[in-house]
Amino acid sequence: MDFDFSDDQMQLRDAVRRWVDKGYGFERRKAIVAAGGFDRAAYAELAELGLCGLYVSEAHGGLGMGPVEGMVVMEELGRGIVLEPLAQTLLASALIGGYASADLQAEWLPRIASGDALVVLAHQERGLRYALGAALTRATPQGDGWTLTGRKSLVPAGDAADAWLVPALTEQGLGLFVVAKGAAGTQASGYLTQDGSRAAEVSLNGAAAQLVTRDGQTALEHAADIGIAASSAYAVGVMDQTLAVTADYLNTRKQFGVPIASFQALRHRMADMKMQLELARSMSYYASLKLHAPVAERRQALSRAKVQLGQSMRFVGQQAVQLHGGIGVTDEYIVSHYFKTLTQLEMTWGDTLHHLGEVSARMQATAGVFA
Repeated sequence: MDFDFSDDQMQLRDAVRRWVDKGYGFERRKAIVAAGGFDRAAYAELAELGLCGLYVSEAHGGLGMGPVEGMVVMEELGRGIVLEPLAQTLLASALIGGYASADLQAEWLPRIASGDALVVLAHQERGLRYALGAALTRATPQGDGWTLTGRKSLVPAGDAADAWLVPALTEQGLGLFVVAKGAAGTQASGYLTQDGSRAAEVSLNGAAAQLVTRDGQTALEHAADIGIAASSAYAVGVMDQTLAVTADYLNTRKQFGVPIASFQALRHRMADMKMQLELARSMSYYASLKLHAPVAERRQALSRAKVQLGQSMRFVGQQAVQLHGGIGVTDEYIVSHYFKTLTQLEMTWGDTLHHLGEVSARMQATAGVFA
């Protein structure tokens, strides 16, 4: 079996890497954080590279690519700890393209692909933690459309988005709706998150909405799996850079007249970090390759991946700070930002313990060494 990337995938990776290296340096990122954690100009640059249309079909102006290309892109964005939520664009275009009516697709997908419209998923609610099917937001039919009433939390770039994908309860169960920003009854209040990115509280009070699908549970689980795969790839990029910066520091910092990289105990810790990185990378590949698998298999695979990624992110981030000493927790030094990003990613789409429970719950009676 050939696990090498194709020429097109390599060219895509190189194009994104060049943009990150030349166009999204640490100083620009700090300026974006200071300005609120989201930069429309940077997002437009991603759109110019064609990345916003990665999962959009060619018929709607996109590239019509798949999970492997998404993984390649997200890993490179992780190297620059890019704040703009491209992962949200990928899952929004996948949901609208896979579940919405033809009219709704024609209305939103070309705008998503061009970068003119940022659409993000607004699914989290206070007190419900990681329960995907739980929602207090209600959807009520009104004429040919719907109205939504409820409140969503931690919506990525929620006050900068042009529309939100909102799961809400109908009389028949959970549905998925799209709500345009600025519609009557909508309000978004933004704030910075711990890693410097932007999120918002979104309030809906009889807000007009368009139905994407009545099977909101299936669509939301699909969105979560796309989100896990994307965040896993992003985390691999972050860990890769964390390891590189830490190695440079150990080779530069001297104690007793020699680089501390020569100390055997520190070399062993670097080897352990590298091992965790490669375990995470292999499970990130596994997650992306399973996105088109049958639902039960896909859900189990993505939880397995999230368990390993969570363990790796925590280990690599904490070891990097320890090996740097005091400078590793200062805002002026990039390692602290890697650490905060990895810490927040570990809790995104369900933390390690949550997904360990998911893996356990999905084990068959024959699971184990004697199967």
